[in-house]
Amino acid sequence: MESMSTDLVAYHARANPKALAAVEIATARCWSYRQLHDDINKACAVLAAHGVQKGDRVAVLAANSVFVVILQQALMRQGAIIVPLNWRLSASEIGSLIEDCSPKLLFWDATLSLAWPDFEPHFPALCQRLPFQDFITRLDQSTLPTSPVQQQNACTTTRLPNATAAIVYTSGTSGRPKGVKITAHNLLATAINYAVLGEVEPTSVLLCDVPLFHLMGLAVCVWSTLLRGGTVAMSRRFDASATNERLSAAPAGLGGRMVTHYFCVPQMADALRSAPNFRPARWAALRALFTGGAPNPPARIRWWLDRGVRMVNGYGATEAGHFFGMPLAEDVLRQKAGSVGLAGPMTDVEIVDPETGAPVLPGEPGEIVASGTSVTAGYWGRADRDGGLEVLEHGAGVRWYRTGDIGRQDEDGFVYIVGRRKDIFITGGESVAPGEVETALMQHPLVAEAAVVGVPDPTWGEVGYAWLVLEQGVEERVSKEDLISHCEGLIGRYKIPKHFRNTESLPRTGSGKIMKHVLKKKLESEGFGREKEH
Repeated sequence: MESMSTDLVAYHARANPKALAAVEIATARCWSYRQLHDDINKACAVLAAHGVQKGDRVAVLAANSVFVVILQQALMRQGAIIVPLNWRLSASEIGSLIEDCSPKLLFWDATLSLAWPDFEPHFPALCQRLPFQDFITRLDQSTLPTSPVQQQNACTTTRLPNATAAIVYTSGTSGRPKGVKITAHNLLATAINYAVLGEVEPTSVLLCDVPLFHLMGLAVCVWSTLLRGGTVAMSRRFDASATNERLSAAPAGLGGRMVTHYFCVPQMADALRSAPNFRPARWAALRALFTGGAPNPPARIRWWLDRGVRMVNGYGATEAGHFFGMPLAEDVLRQKAGSVGLAGPMTDVEIVDPETGAPVLPGEPGEIVASGTSVTAGYWGRADRDGGLEVLEHGAGVRWYRTGDIGRQDEDGFVYIVGRRKDIFITGGESVAPGEVETALMQHPLVAEAAVVGVPDPTWGEVGYAWLVLEQGVEERVSKEDLISHCEGLIGRYKIPKHFRNTESLPRTGSGKIMKHVLKKKLESEGFGREKEH
């Protein structure tokens, strides 16, 4: 594994130089693999002129662009580290991330209207700040060195196999985001997993409008496509109407080729179907609508299948990459609706007892643990043995990353997510996994989303408190009695929440995960919000 090449663009530039590598949808600008390879080499020279060296961090605050991909690939060739930052965060939040990674250079997208005065106190003294548009201009004005030796010297640095190539910050579902150290081998392993699970081919066109500051965008969408020599159609950001159009007709620059793969979080899929131009029958080339980042209940999967669209669940973590995915066969998708699928080839996965670390039997809930090339060595700035990760060691000393998610595996090997380990609560001596309760609630025809947390109770110790988002257009309030009656046929009575509450929306991270700590804090401040209960 240590000798494995990770420069996918360089390979395809030699093997199939004229193949279409990427398209910037906003401008219809296209890159063949040869052109992309050359622009990466030019970017190396631009970065070198700014003093970027092996091991330096280069942060970027920018909307999606092929030029962000070029920047990442150039930094990898130089042995430097890209830090894609979430531009949707507040100034203070971004500032804390800048302090954490201490970049030598920061590129920022002037079109994002960032409040620079609020960032000033957080910048390292030697950090250069440049508009990202300046990087693009200098790149376009650059010429390649005429000598192949000069090109090689400008762009190639001996990189240790497990050296950090990117720092990707977690969504911070339970607190402050952590910088996950991602190596090129981590990226490649995730790319292989998704390419196999998602059946990515050299003829594939993957529309990317999930942010590149998430591993879902950088590794799943971009690297898996580059791995197979396919085409990345890059969108600046998600817009439901625009994405519907791009799935229905060939985007500009693709020469009539239509999108074959689209990856999103479930909330983006919901927005697609709510858009006025939603016409899934026109998505003629789409192999599947891939989702990750948050659970997809069985009813939602079947809704899409009934309209001719294969909705394919997947699962992963910033710390371990994308490593579960459903097969694309429609009969399997329908039969196993709600499952996140089977493990990809680059990640070993087990479901274990959270207390003992021993594997559990099929059908029994346990914590999902992962090991293999896709798993990070740890968090940036953590020098302890496991890099700040929660790990288990068993099976001849193998190091397993603890995801914190509880799942169960059926007799066919398909895995279902039950909930978060830390979210499980105990009522009357019985453990309740909120994910199971949420799945039951979302099978109610009027419930679009649900989030369940445990709250103190004088009789039972803890009971469930359910936050509900109703389907669009539903004006009447669903009664507590109706919800309890609905759940009684699906889950044990002790699992049914005692408290129910309607809300217009649930707090989510950029990757779609519900921030339950926010809900708990709100309940604590309101005394469980009993004035608004059903």
